[in-house]
Amino acid sequence: MVYDVIDGKQRLESILMFMGRLYGKGRFTAEVLWPNTKEREELTWPKMKRLHREDVLLGYKLPTHIVQGDVAEIIELFVRINSTGKALTKAEQRHARYNKSTFLRAADNLADKKFKATLLRTGVFTDSQLSRMKHVELMCELMIAAHQGDVQNKKTAIDTLMRSQEAFTDRQVKIARTRTQTGLNRLLRMFPNIKETRFTQLSDFYSLAVLIQKFETEKLILTEKRRNRLAAEILTTFSVRVDDLKHRARLLNVVKNDDAMYRDYARTVSEGTDRLSQRQAREATLRALLEPLFERKDERRGFSPEQRRVLWNSTAEKRCKECGKKLTWDDFTIDHIQPYSKGGRSRLKNAAIMCRKHNSAKGNRRKRKRRSHR
Repeated sequence: MVYDVIDGKQRLESILMFMGRLYGKGRFTAEVLWPNTKEREELTWPKMKRLHREDVLLGYKLPTHIVQGDVAEIIELFVRINSTGKALTKAEQRHARYNKSTFLRAADNLADKKFKATLLRTGVFTDSQLSRMKHVELMCELMIAAHQGDVQNKKTAIDTLMRSQEAFTDRQVKIARTRTQTGLNRLLRMFPNIKETRFTQLSDFYSLAVLIQKFETEKLILTEKRRNRLAAEILTTFSVRVDDLKHRARLLNVVKNDDAMYRDYARTVSEGTDRLSQRQAREATLRALLEPLFERKDERRGFSPEQRRVLWNSTAEKRCKECGKKLTWDDFTIDHIQPYSKGGRSRLKNAAIMCRKHNSAKGNRRKRKRRSHR
């Protein structure tokens, strides 16, 4: 097997030249500090062999990452490595190693095509972080949380999943991608001023994003503007209290007893690492703060056959309430007067007959302009 070296060429050449494997015999002397010694010793490769210490160099393990891709992708990676002068991030290594992964391609699409500009505008990421693919890493984490249904360990979750691709089917990738996109869109609509709070910090943003994902799957009603405004105000107040506590703690001011919730939350973002236990604690605090604000959708979305018969037989004028079309038993549909997505119940007092066309067109709007009909 022959590999092309896209980075680290000088290190390899130096080793091979020292051993005389490249450009003839050994070209230079190296200063070596042996284990458990204090004095450096000048050595050549022949001298190392005479001392029977060549295993020190031959046993040296070079850290490598194998990249599979077309020429354009490899050139792009080479330019990124050599233009930043920094080691590859975990996200960049992962992108190189698993570039053909359906999961990674879906996360990459979400990160670059759907949310890159928004995450930059809201201050979740800087240009520098975007160039290092931090937004792709976030999408990977959110998709895994959507798939698993809970927050995950930051250090191991992504790599564990990428090493076991057979456990993540194309259908599961599609579902996780949809849930992640829906959750992020909902979060950004609910909290339009998030840029002004601490929740643009990555650890805080992740916890809030996963919680909104879970609210969606738990069928909480997140579309009422009044409740969303209240949630945004509470989140802003909470952010201010946490920031104020952290500021007072730095000034060695005494923390009050009623600051316990803010203190406990602040600890989850102040310990240097973002462990699973910290993520779980943050989400629990945010859930306690926000969940009581929202109602849940009716467990039963559709109307029963009994309700359909009762509604039909108790409606005097069997016409669509929108267009006036005369309806029959075979073609009428039942409309939630208050939309299901906004908390409307599948009850007869919230039901009206409607033609299929206008029922579909109504969507989640509560009222439409009535059309006159004879």
